[in-house]
Amino acid sequence: MKKLLAIYALLIGAFLLYLFYYQMHDSKENPWDNQGLRGEIGEKYVMVTFQAGIDYWKSCLKGFEDAAQALNVSVEFRGSTQYDAHEEMTVLEQVIAKKPAGIALSAINPQMLNATIDKAVDAGIPVVLFDSGAPASKAYSFLGTDNFNAGATAARKMAELLDNKGEVAVITSVNQLNHQERTKGFQDTIVRSFPNMRVVAIKDGKGDRVASREAAQEIMAKHPNLAGIFVTEANGGVGVGEAARYDGKDKKMKIISFDTDKGTLDMVREGTISATLAQGTWNMGYWSLLFLFHLAHGMVQPTNKQTANPLPLYVDTGITVVTEENVDYYYAR
Repeated sequence: MKKLLAIYALLIGAFLLYLFYYQMHDSKENPWDNQGLRGEIGEKYVMVTFQAGIDYWKSCLKGFEDAAQALNVSVEFRGSTQYDAHEEMTVLEQVIAKKPAGIALSAINPQMLNATIDKAVDAGIPVVLFDSGAPASKAYSFLGTDNFNAGATAARKMAELLDNKGEVAVITSVNQLNHQERTKGFQDTIVRSFPNMRVVAIKDGKGDRVASREAAQEIMAKHPNLAGIFVTEANGGVGVGEAARYDGKDKKMKIISFDTDKGTLDMVREGTISATLAQGTWNMGYWSLLFLFHLAHGMVQPTNKQTANPLPLYVDTGITVVTEENVDYYYAR
């Protein structure tokens, strides 16, 4: 009888241990295991840019919106109306005051917004940079084009178009980090790899069509043998194309531009612009929100030590060379 009671006691004990283990295991289950990466619709993330009305941001915002739909969160687009660092800083301050779940920012200047970016991070608002960075700020990651490599790619394409010889120039936005890197990549590659080519001028187009057109006209007047111009952004590319047309050089001088707004693509199709570099803009927006979501939900441990980062500090979103042969693929459908 005692032996039977002992067996019963052992079985009851084992059953109670099973119930205890089951409840403990269930209480520790990660809610993401059942519902995936899903937030709340009232959880708002904000994309902040400059020159907010230009076409360039549309694809970035589409990626941001597509990620928001997948994650069940809300997004908002804000930006300065002009190419003005102080205006973008004011917009960023206004966004921080509303305490969003996270901010994806393209910085018009690599230093001027640092204090405002750091203010957001110190307030517990995750910030990632896309397209144009601010490397000394506390923003978690940068997602964008490898701009030095993009400039080098433009140099090699220019050399191909000019049979590796001739005078070339650059029109850029001198205060913006991504444009500084594109210019350096172009200039360094010409110097190192193409001894019969020479960069004779670098001018500020101020991210503006008219200013870039005027800059191109000045360069062409001073360098009558100019064979090509690399323009590091889309507005300037169209302005330089107009300058070449006005001087009757649109079928002779080679122009390489950046991005795929309709005005640039139209000039590529008609042959005024020889090539343009398409950036992975949708990727910038999509992955920026994915990064912010992980940060806002504590799914990473932020640190400045790259080897310990579960999310990369830098993501190259890629470029493609667009010419007359493949330009139709890049028009909005």
